[in-house]
Amino acid sequence: MAQPIPLEIPPRNPRAELRSRLEQAPQEHAEAVLAAYEVLQQLHERGALEIMRGALAASDEILEKVVDNAKTPEAIRAIRNLLFWRHILGSIEPEWFRGVFQAIPEGIAHATAERERPVSLFGLLRRALSKDSLRGLAAAIDFLQAFGRHLDSTENQTSQT
Repeated sequence: MAQPIPLEIPPRNPRAELRSRLEQAPQEHAEAVLAAYEVLQQLHERGALEIMRGALAASDEILEKVVDNAKTPEAIRAIRNLLFWRHILGSIEPEWFRGVFQAIPEGIAHATAERERPVSLFGLLRRALSKDSLRGLAAAIDFLQAFGRHLDSTENQTSQT
C-alpha cells in the first residue's frame, strides 16, 4: 500500500526575511541610498528639516488656526468665488484669452510710441470706424448687455432673500 510522503514546511519567520532584505539592500541599492543621504544632508543644511520638525510639533495648533480662519464669512465667500472663477475660466476658450491678452501690450505699445504726435478728432474718428475697432466695440457692447441682464437677475435674487 502507498505511504504518504511527509511534507514539513518550516515555519516562516518574517523578521528573519526582513533582516535578510535589510542586509542585502545597501548592496543592491547603493546609489539610491547615497542619493537619499545627499538629499537629507541638503535639507538639513538649508534648515528644511527643522521647519518640518517644527510644523509637525505644532501641527494641531496650525490646523486649528487654519480651520478657525476658514470658518469666517470672508473665507467662505473667497472659496465660493474661487470655485465660481474656476467654472468661468474653464468655460472660456484659451484662444479668446490669448487674443485679449495679446491686444493689451500691443495697444499700450501703440499708444506710447505715438505720444509725441498730437491726437486729432478726425484721426480718432477714423480709427474708431475701422473694422477692428467696430468689432471690438461690438464685443464690448455684447458684454455690457449680458452684464446688465445678469445684474437684473442678481438684483431680483437679492431682493427675494
